Amino acid sequence: MTDILTVTLNPAIDLSTSVDRIVDTHKLRCEAAQRDPGGGGINVARVLHRLGSECVALFVAGGATGRIFSGLLNGETLRTHCVDIEGETRENFSVMETSTRREYRFVLPGPTLAPAEWSECLRSVSANLGSARFLVLSGSLPPGAPPDAYAQLIRVAVAARPNIRVAVDASGLTLAAALDCGLVDIVKPSLSELRELTTLPLNDVEDQIDAARMLIAERKARMVALTLAEKGAVLVTRDETWFMPALKTEVRSAIGAGDSFLAGLIWALDHGAVASEALAYATAAAAATMKQTGTRLCDARDVARAYAKGERAVPAQDIARFRIVHQELMPSKQ
Repeated sequence: MTDILTVTLNPAIDLSTSVDRIVDTHKLRCEAAQRDPGGGGINVARVLHRLGSECVALFVAGGATGRIFSGLLNGETLRTHCVDIEGETRENFSVMETSTRREYRFVLPGPTLAPAEWSECLRSVSANLGSARFLVLSGSLPPGAPPDAYAQLIRVAVAARPNIRVAVDASGLTLAAALDCGLVDIVKPSLSELRELTTLPLNDVEDQIDAARMLIAERKARMVALTLAEKGAVLVTRDETWFMPALKTEVRSAIGAGDSFLAGLIWALDHGAVASEALAYATAAAAATMKQTGTRLCDARDVARAYAKGERAVPAQDIARFRIVHQELMPSKQ
């Protein structure tokens, strides 16, 4: 049985290391590298699997690095389906500068997807839906993929399973095209992605919430989970708006935190949680991942501990009350 199908069109081997200080020209002697299978949907699937969901991760891979990637993913004991391609699966890498605790992330474009390979992706998504209740489309597109790739995948999935719930975590034209379908249940933009989507500055939370509500009013999504980095997250539905402050935790790495947030949100909703509980659980999953080093992700025990210790979501029935609860998030307009 499949509860959730995730799709990753541009996965990567995520390599992380550390060095005392980053300087130009000189050779930098780094610590031993850590390697993990990565990419938006892959990370979502890895966390969902650890939380106990029956999840299938569909991805494309090719070349020598593609074989290494698949081997790393096999170590997760996660159910997968690979669409083989000619191009070489990319590697991304991050370096922690230990003297400042700054993290530098380098992201490569990935292999070019041929038209026939894209057609196989469409066919494979339809073939692997099974009994899935959720479809998760997350991460960037590789060169060669159509800009509306997620929109095409959504239409294929909904045609096969009309009641499937679709979650999207993307940016730019890919996100805009997906939302224009009118078939997205959950969208998880960051603040920068929401600004790009709306072409608005969104400098205060009133405007941010209004922008999220507009997406719902225009039937582009049924739920908007807006992540605000260290300030927390907002979850907006047709009838409710909730705010969740970021949990206080030692941050060792931010890699995978957004993917873990989405996984926690979907897991909670799939298990019957109301919106406020789902937001709190998503925030706990993000916090649990940020306590890990490099490209490591949280596990179920990490999330349970973070959820038990964390605050609970605050209803934002009116902006004045919202300010009182979390004043620093909402500076008054000048």
